Amino acid sequence: MAYDFDLFVIGGGSGGIAAARRAAEYGAKVGLAEAGRLGGTCVNRGCVPKKLMVYASHFPDQFEAAAGYGWTVGDRQFDWPTLIKALDTEVTRLNGIYGTMLDKSSVQLFPHYARFVDEHTLEVGDQKITAEKILIAVGGKPVKPDVPGIEYTITSDDIFHLPQQPKRVVILGGGYIGSEFACILNGLGTEVVQVIRGDKILRGFDEELRTEIQTAMAQQGITLMTHCELIAIHKTETGVDITIATPEKQEHILADAVSLAATGRRPNVQGLGLDNTGVEIHHGAIAVDEHHRTAVPHIFAVGDVTDRVNLTPVAIKEGRIFADTEFGNKPGLMSHAIVPTAVFTTPEMGTVGMTEEQAKAKYGEETIKIYRSRFRPMYYSVPGMEARTLMKLVVHQPTDKVLGAHMVGDYAAEIIQGVAIAVQMGATKADFDATIAIHPSSAEEFVTMR
Repeated sequence: MAYDFDLFVIGGGSGGIAAARRAAEYGAKVGLAEAGRLGGTCVNRGCVPKKLMVYASHFPDQFEAAAGYGWTVGDRQFDWPTLIKALDTEVTRLNGIYGTMLDKSSVQLFPHYARFVDEHTLEVGDQKITAEKILIAVGGKPVKPDVPGIEYTITSDDIFHLPQQPKRVVILGGGYIGSEFACILNGLGTEVVQVIRGDKILRGFDEELRTEIQTAMAQQGITLMTHCELIAIHKTETGVDITIATPEKQEHILADAVSLAATGRRPNVQGLGLDNTGVEIHHGAIAVDEHHRTAVPHIFAVGDVTDRVNLTPVAIKEGRIFADTEFGNKPGLMSHAIVPTAVFTTPEMGTVGMTEEQAKAKYGEETIKIYRSRFRPMYYSVPGMEARTLMKLVVHQPTDKVLGAHMVGDYAAEIIQGVAIAVQMGATKADFDATIAIHPSSAEEFVTMR
């Protein structure tokens, strides 16, 4: 049978675009459907605009530090609409770049939703399109808890479009999205209350790093309410009234017109017409094997829709490996074992490999040695500001292998990216020790720990 396309990609996010372009480089005829802005969550509602907001939120501390170095800093005033307009301009610019890249790769773009009619046929807008192979790369979407009044909250997707800055916001959730926006909004001058169900933010990360960041956030003025259960949200004349239950009693928290629900994301599988195929859904995500193949041999999926490691670089890598394998005769496998990541709270976290808790659980507590360094970076000594950096290495003593490297502090993501290469290659503590330090720098602590 002759098909319209060798490959059709559903979703114009990072993973889908990476796969489409790579397959086209190998000579495949490729089509891609995306009804929204190109670039997916990362470019439009995630990594990019959020990181720009992080930069904006750091200026108050930079102004304070500048005075200690002899600079006279005049009147300071933050204008939310100016920032929001700048973010939208940058996102629009990036959308255009993605469109240009698809054009140069000869990938045919369909600005519509796509849904399965059968296992080789898609309904794309008002067209029926057939493809020999189909890749699902539609990402994920925010999920809100099922409580009365939840419709009065916004999600992290919505915050980039608020016309005015909230004066007092309640953030529901202690994951990395909620924690990042708590720090961003606090830095920009919003009064922030963060409500979490457990005792700490950032579940799943190294315990010591979680404590370090939570302590710093509280010192910066963020109100963290732990062991709380959300009961209901009521609209008021001035904003919202949020009812929570603590172990002792019920409490009410008042905010202005904005309450941010950051309680997680889930794969965006609705509306794809998967019931017209044999594609299987496990725990809300598309089930795939190590080759990104679904239960239907010619239908594949990458990225957040598979709910494995939900990070943009992972989706890109998965998309390229899929294309290399299926169209480039270069079979490969994606490893999710050692994936560096960052959390852009204030202070920032960078991490790669096993946490202390994971290493001890796998190898036994007696075989694991922890090296750590906690200090005030030189930058803060002159202005006399209190800011701490924490670095730690998790080492397996019988082999001397570094199982994990973790950092909380300025430029943690930048530093851990380089350290991740060593961890990925299986470096030992002796290898770290043999590396000459760059002085004076914070990063040198990773090669001088004793």
